[in-house]
Amino acid sequence: MEKYVLNFNEIDKTYLPYVGGKGANLGEMTKAGFPVPQGFCITTWAYRTFLQNIEEMDGMLDQLDKIKPDDLEKISKLGKSIREDINSVPMPEDIKFAILKSWDGAGKEKAYAVRSSATAEDLPTASFAGQQDTYLNICGEEQLLKAVQNCWASLFTDRAISYRAKNKFDHRLVFLSVVVQEMVFPEVSGIMFTADPITGSRKTVSVDASFGLGEALVSGIVNPDLYQVKSGKIIKKQISKKKIAIYSVLEGGTVTKDIPLDKQDVQALADDRIIELAELGQKIEGHYDLEQDIEWGFAGGKFYILQSRPITSLYPLPLVSDEKLHVFMSFGHIQMMTDVMKPLTISLYKNILNVLKDDTTPSGNYIIVEVGGHMFADVSAPLLLKPLRNRFLKVFKGMDELISSALTEVCKREEFTNLSVSKKAVFRTFRKMAPIIIPVIVKVIYNLLIKDPIKAQNEANCLIEEISKDSEKRIFAVKGSERIRRIQESMGNMLPNVLAKVVVYWITGIVAAGSLEKKLKNKVGDKKSAYLLSQLNKSLPGNITTQLGLEVADLADIARKYPEVIDYLQKANNVTFYEELIKVKGGFEFKSGLDNFIKKYGMRCSGEVDITKPRWNEEPVQLIPSILSNIRTAVAGENKVKFKQGEIDAERAAKEIISQFGFFEKRIICRLIKLYRNLMGMREHHKFSLIMHLDIYKRAILEEARCLMKKGMLRNEQDVFYITLEELIELQEGSFPGNIEEFIDLTKVQYLQYEKLSPPRVMTSDGEIITGRLRDINAPEGALIGTPVSAGIVEGIARVVLRLEDAELRPGEILVAPYTDPGWTPLFTSAIGLVTEVGGMMTHGSVIAREYGLPAVVGIDKVTKIIKDGDRIRVNGTEGFVQIL
Repeated sequence: MEKYVLNFNEIDKTYLPYVGGKGANLGEMTKAGFPVPQGFCITTWAYRTFLQNIEEMDGMLDQLDKIKPDDLEKISKLGKSIREDINSVPMPEDIKFAILKSWDGAGKEKAYAVRSSATAEDLPTASFAGQQDTYLNICGEEQLLKAVQNCWASLFTDRAISYRAKNKFDHRLVFLSVVVQEMVFPEVSGIMFTADPITGSRKTVSVDASFGLGEALVSGIVNPDLYQVKSGKIIKKQISKKKIAIYSVLEGGTVTKDIPLDKQDVQALADDRIIELAELGQKIEGHYDLEQDIEWGFAGGKFYILQSRPITSLYPLPLVSDEKLHVFMSFGHIQMMTDVMKPLTISLYKNILNVLKDDTTPSGNYIIVEVGGHMFADVSAPLLLKPLRNRFLKVFKGMDELISSALTEVCKREEFTNLSVSKKAVFRTFRKMAPIIIPVIVKVIYNLLIKDPIKAQNEANCLIEEISKDSEKRIFAVKGSERIRRIQESMGNMLPNVLAKVVVYWITGIVAAGSLEKKLKNKVGDKKSAYLLSQLNKSLPGNITTQLGLEVADLADIARKYPEVIDYLQKANNVTFYEELIKVKGGFEFKSGLDNFIKKYGMRCSGEVDITKPRWNEEPVQLIPSILSNIRTAVAGENKVKFKQGEIDAERAAKEIISQFGFFEKRIICRLIKLYRNLMGMREHHKFSLIMHLDIYKRAILEEARCLMKKGMLRNEQDVFYITLEELIELQEGSFPGNIEEFIDLTKVQYLQYEKLSPPRVMTSDGEIITGRLRDINAPEGALIGTPVSAGIVEGIARVVLRLEDAELRPGEILVAPYTDPGWTPLFTSAIGLVTEVGGMMTHGSVIAREYGLPAVVGIDKVTKIIKDGDRIRVNGTEGFVQIL
């Protein structure tokens, strides 16, 4: 479009390439009949034509392409040079004529707001808010033309350049339009969010309001009133002391004035006007079908809409089948893997509760849902059933204290307690679960009273191996879509046929531990019983992940003997790993040890619950950081010595516990200790069985993907990760709708957007994020509060590790991580303490930390951002806090 100027009534949302996000929204709202002050847009064509007059522009843009977003010095220098060039070049006469013609038509005598409007601005996925400049109360020809040129230059402010670079927007493909809008002189102005930007609730309209122009609020120099409206009623009013305001002056421009003392505490907007404004905001949201961030002004008894853009910071909504309030819990926080997941993984897990389905169940999973690339479980039903609620909350407190706290908060809300659960649905669920639960209860009782727990580990290991072999045989016996259906069937049988049969051993251990703890507390009190049980918990036999860590240490011991192997490991890559390894002295011996390790644990990795993550048997170099960390922080055989010492400490604690009881109780206590020692270490067995199955599924799915590649239906085998199992079946059977390559490309773009999101622990179907709160403790000022999971106090250097493959622990360092799962276990032999963002008393890292005797605090939100790599910190795993020293 080769027009230099367009009036608002000529523009709609499709004009974004010509008038930018801000201009397109103003034109769209004008056409829709919303109260928008009139105006016009100077198009991107005018901007591009103007830039052609700057000879050095191409060269400067070439330099911009090479600048990193954090290189602030270069950004500042180059940005200043570009802005000076733009402001020094005269505006072409034909562009000036078009601007002044529209200005004359709108009214020369009026004052105007002149705003930048970039083509990468006010988008559903990136707001770019505040990146370019705004000029208020512009009067007269000279001021107008100068403001336009200043707006063009503002595309190259330091913040705008850095923001584009960080969000990977091409500087050459972002253009600027300028909005010239009739100035409104409001008595009150502010910002309205049609969804609560803090909690995410889609049913709450949040309004900030202050006196004068909204520029004071936007620039952060005034503390505004806060009003919240829900279902047509004001649910919150927070009246602030508003000390200053920005007002227009007659000759143009603005001035900041003090508000008289008697008006500073006055409510800026009357109650009836608050309701009116909220209703207007909901109409605008309805027009766009998207939550909006709206700038508004109130003048002469009327509201004016000065801008509206999508709210880009909201976490997506979960899909529900009715209008009732639902509560969702993050699967990732429970499984210690909060990374975004690809569609294949999520579609696989949606089959895990197929046991609950029957002919009356709607198609698709109705409990496990995907939201923003993460999995959530609808836990509304068990929370509404009083017999289940307390047990449910207690279990999840052991997994993540903040999740339990958030769920407890929801359970107290009237809007939730007024809901009811269908008796028919409860009976149907009980009927489906009874064949699983009853045998588990019977076996737990039998294990507690009769069975020798020493035999449990071998029995469970044989059971896992037998089930895995049967599953592998059945899946690889067929090909094509039938193979994928058998994977779905196998995952659907995971709960009754695999997990339930294996988890009974650990449940027995938990019951025995609870009974032992209760009896011991009654004898010696809380403090001493906690100490004795922490000693009894050391070096538990049969813990698969503890054994994994010990065997990584064995690999480190082999490498220690051969400096050439250590040198090689520091530069090894996946492509030629084994080929080059055997060329160095000691390489054959190290490879032999590694082969044995991979045979046992090759299906594991960091984030292993995600089937698309590369396993150690696919990328063995993932293990190198853990091996090198062990070499740096320990001596040969040290881990075996520590483990043996742990066994001695546990044996000593067992004798002391037994000595606390009389003759008749000793037999019971001995039985409980035997159950504790032999079964508590089996907490990872059921998950290990799941991971073995994921390895089988992945090999089968990738084999099918390679077949589709040969047929020209997939570009590479890993593209299969970006489609669901159902879509894979459609592709195999020729019924996939549309172009598969385009579909996968779109899914990849969406995945990159989801990577930027942080999943909440708990959210509602209204989009509200419930954060929960930890219990109050007497901690030093400034301490970071978390959940104490492994007693002891330790000081050391923080090593912040966001990805296991980047870990480089050194002696005396404390591991600070977003989460830890079994793939992280090798690092526990190197660290002296543990701090994580996610976790509870019974999660993986906590259990292993107690076994290793490492002080640990978990569940500190955003701790990997608060604590910097290299900080000296103190971890108090007894009280549950961390200090940055």
